Amino acid sequence: MLNEQTLTQLRALRLDGMVAALADHASSSAASELRFEERLALLVQREIDWRDDKRLTRLLKAARLKVSSACIEDINWRASRGLDRHLVTALAGCDWVRHARTILITGATGTGKTWLSCALARQAARQGFTVLYTRTTRLLQELRVAHGDGSFSRRLAQLARIDVLVLDDFAGAPMEPGERNDLLELLDDRVGAKATLITSQLAVKAWHAWLDDPTVADAILDRIVHSAHRIALKGPSLRKPEGQADEEAQ
Repeated sequence: MLNEQTLTQLRALRLDGMVAALADHASSSAASELRFEERLALLVQREIDWRDDKRLTRLLKAARLKVSSACIEDINWRASRGLDRHLVTALAGCDWVRHARTILITGATGTGKTWLSCALARQAARQGFTVLYTRTTRLLQELRVAHGDGSFSRRLAQLARIDVLVLDDFAGAPMEPGERNDLLELLDDRVGAKATLITSQLAVKAWHAWLDDPTVADAILDRIVHSAHRIALKGPSLRKPEGQADEEAQ
C-alpha cells in the first residue's frame, strides 16, 4: 500500500485519476494478482479517462447548450421526420468540424432543430472541440452593445476561436440597423476556418429576403450556404406535453 507522502506527491502532480485508481486497487484482491506492467497500464488509462472526463465537463459548461442532455445516441429516427441516418451518422464523426463546414437545420417549431443542434454540438465537445450555443438575436444584440463599449473587436476575436458556433433560431426576428454587417463580419471570420451550425424555422431559400439587403445578403449566404450540410426536419411537433419547453428525443 502506498504511503501518504507518495499520494500527496501524485496529487501535487495533478494525477488525481491515478490516485483514485490506486484507492480502488487497494481494496481489490484481483488487482493485487496483476503483474506490475498490467497494473501500471490500468493506472495510466484511469488517469487518461479522468482527464478526458474533466475536459468534457469543462467544454460542456462553456458551451451553454440549451438542451444539455441531448446526445446522438437518443436521436428519434421516426421516418416522418425526414432525417437521413447516413448523413447524421457521418456528422457524428465530426469531420465537418475538422474541415470547418456549416450545418443548416431547418423545420417548423417543435420538430427538434434545437435538440439536434445540441446533440451534434455535444458530440463535437466529446471529441475535444470547443463549442458555444447562442440564439442569433441575442448574439447580435450582444455585438451591438459591444460597439458601444469598445469591446466589439475583442468579442469578435473570441468568437472566431470557437471550433463550433451554434446559431439557433436564425432569421427569427427582423434585423436591427448594423446587424447585417456584424453578422457578415462574424461569419467571414469563420468561413474556411471554423465550423458553424445554424437552425431556422425559415427555409434557406427565404433567407435572402429576410436579410433585406441584396449585397450583404449575397455575401452572407455565400459564406454559409455554399458546401453546407442541410437537414430539413419534417413531421409534427415533438415538444413535451403540459407546457414543458425542451424538445424530446423520442
